[in-house]
Amino acid sequence: MDYHILREIADSWVLLAMFVFFIGVIVWALRPGSNRQHRDVANSIFRNDDQPANSEEAQP
Repeated sequence: MDYHILREIADSWVLLAMFVFFIGVIVWALRPGSNRQHRDVANSIFRNDDQPANSEEAQP
């Protein structure tokens, strides 16, 4: 890309639109109703853990 085109993008409303999009993503991720979803995703790796691994299985 030409530097002139990138400079026009940075000086235009596109920069403001990207900033608003960034703030929107942050607000969406930290919204009050998302706490349960974040907790579920964080604990998803433990979902099928019924018992600890045997000592023989833990050794490679």
